[in-house]
Amino acid sequence: MSEQSRPSPPGGGGGGGGAGTTPDVDWDALHAEAVRMTTLAYAPYSRYRVGVAGVVDDGRVVSGCNVENAGYGVTLCAECGMVSQLHATGGGLLVAVYCVDGAGDALMPCGRCRQLLWENGTPDTLLMTPEGVMPMREVLPQAFGPDNLRERP
Repeated sequence: MSEQSRPSPPGGGGGGGGAGTTPDVDWDALHAEAVRMTTLAYAPYSRYRVGVAGVVDDGRVVSGCNVENAGYGVTLCAECGMVSQLHATGGGLLVAVYCVDGAGDALMPCGRCRQLLWENGTPDTLLMTPEGVMPMREVLPQAFGPDNLRERP
């Protein structure tokens, strides 16, 4: 990853955003946790291990790994496990997420998982991508979400 794509370490203002709207994010610690989760992945079919870690708005770190199934359609992405842990440990909103493959390289989540991140974060939730840190509003432009389901006058 290039220096431009990897934010500053903790204390270096690596969270981005302005006027205190985004907390500093320890991207190195998130990366380490995501890499650790790849070692726990269950991927006997594809052998493609994925791990993810995210920071919650209350400071907790939640994580997950992919869990494959012989019926491929019911395979769980790593992000699904992380979002499950998010809710099982008290809920909240994701503020930053780092998803990696088995080699520790940043991955762009699939479309289904981008929707999960959108609905369990905010448009300003930060995602480490192969091209660097991006807010969800850029990762999933014109996103469909809960606001679209509310009755309109």
